[in-house]
Amino acid sequence: MMNGQDENHKNISVALEMSTRFISAIRLINNPDGSCTFEKGKMPTLKHINAKGFWISNETEEWEKNSHPAPRRQYVITIKGNIRFKVTDGTTFIIKPGIILLAEDLKGMGHSWDIVKGKKWERLYIPISEHEDDFFIPDADFI
Repeated sequence: MMNGQDENHKNISVALEMSTRFISAIRLINNPDGSCTFEKGKMPTLKHINAKGFWISNETEEWEKNSHPAPRRQYVITIKGNIRFKVTDGTTFIIKPGIILLAEDLKGMGHSWDIVKGKKWERLYIPISEHEDDFFIPDADFI
């Protein structure tokens, strides 16, 4: 034994920020004119994200039933359900479990959504702290 450790075992330091693994993500954003659009991308796994709190929901509030901007910058993690989002120009995309949604369209008419699979949308909301990076990496071929 050397320094209290078996010589066959070594201390290994792992830099979590250097992970090459990712999870698919879509980010809702505002165009310069205030309209809503989106971009496809990814988020690195094992990246520590500062968060003060989160909440879960399977309800739909009245204001969510029509086009609306995001009330804050936030991650929306779908647990159950497939949801079709529509942006200002009428383009749609589907969010399902395994795809992270970043809601950052804080101005204008915003987006709308409807459930396309299942009867309820179960989701987790995690607000992004002010001035914090969202860690979103846009797809190079989508920009």
